[in-house]
Amino acid sequence: MAKVEIYTKATCPYCQRAKRLLDGKGVDYVETDILRTPGERDTMIGRAGGKSTVPQIFIDGKHVGGSDDLAALERGGRLDALLAA
Repeated sequence: MAKVEIYTKATCPYCQRAKRLLDGKGVDYVETDILRTPGERDTMIGRAGGKSTVPQIFIDGKHVGGSDDLAALERGGRLDALLAA
């Protein structure tokens, strides 16, 4: 299974939606709350090509975007292939 990383904030509804999708697929992921871990917001922005909104999601180190992007991958039938890598 692919390594999934998700940068979040505790009160973010889009973060909750993305995590629900991943949880529903039984995917293990590493979650980093950017407000609780000093410096992680800057790390996320750097990795995400300047994007500063949460969530920002990475699969095997590749930036896939936010919650809407993850949902679009699922709707398009492409998410399972990325997760199986």
